[in-house]
Amino acid sequence: MRNRGFEVVSKYKNLDIVLPERKTKGSAGYDLSCAIDLIIKSKTIEFVPTGLKAYMQSDEVLQVFPRSSLSFKKHLVKLNSVGIIDSDYYNNPDNEGEIMLILYNFGEQDVLISKGERVAQGVFSKYLTVDGENNNIKRLGGFGSTGN
Repeated sequence: MRNRGFEVVSKYKNLDIVLPERKTKGSAGYDLSCAIDLIIKSKTIEFVPTGLKAYMQSDEVLQVFPRSSLSFKKHLVKLNSVGIIDSDYYNNPDNEGEIMLILYNFGEQDVLISKGERVAQGVFSKYLTVDGENNNIKRLGGFGSTGN
């Protein structure tokens, strides 16, 4: 039985996407990289593809945090601070569960993010639910599909 991990989404299968890894024994996060070369123009927002999807247990979540060097060195911020990848996001019919980052360039210069450049880190964790919850709704969509 598989517990948790990463896979490459279909549209990036032949593009040499490297699966995330922890850099040290004590690291909590798995480094996520950009799947393509991408320029983020000054004062604009871009979706940054990772080419990855994550599978996990039903009571787990993948939290996606920006790397600290993004804002300091590149003048980029992750707009939703922490991305939440739910277990049922995996293999959804809209986008196969691809993990995407929303980055804003607050600097005065355009910024190149190169394919393979580490842009975020993902941390798997368990979560708790409240008593009496009876939610059997099945996810039908991808990014932002569960409401406004």
